[in-house]
Amino acid sequence: MTHVPGKREARATRGGAWSAAIAAAFLLAACNGPRKETPPPAVVPPPVPAEFVVADNANDTWNTVGQILVRTPGVEYESRAQMMGLYTVRYRGQALLIRAQPVVLEKPGDVVRTRVFALLPDGKPDTGAPAHELLAMLEQRVPLEIEKYRVPVKLKPEKKAKPKAKKKPKKR
Repeated sequence: MTHVPGKREARATRGGAWSAAIAAAFLLAACNGPRKETPPPAVVPPPVPAEFVVADNANDTWNTVGQILVRTPGVEYESRAQMMGLYTVRYRGQALLIRAQPVVLEKPGDVVRTRVFALLPDGKPDTGAPAHELLAMLEQRVPLEIEKYRVPVKLKPEKKAKPKAKKKPKKR
């Protein structure tokens, strides 16, 4: 007669199989050796906006920037807005807003300065290569050429007060 295993024997066989599988998994896990620590991801600094500061007033800086832009090969002049200190240009296929903005004086005696920077058409700072290239060129040329385009300030002379004639008494 052949022996038919009972319930108790079948459970013991299944339990032994699971124990063997778990033991094999532990053995395989131990064979991998120690884990190497992965280096932390490199921290990429945020892109730097294209800008520079000129030690001169905003109006003369704006005029000089405009004169340089219209004479620079590869720059397509589109429009300007003097009240905003803004030029709209295309450079290397990219639309740029170039702005000249006065820097607030922090204390009496500070030198008047103007910040020149590039913006995208949506008004966000431009960090692209064309903006950096164009502003690097402007940063070199503006201080050298600003005297050519300086607008002299002309003050009107004070008018001399005319002596008022005495009123003649009215005849009654």
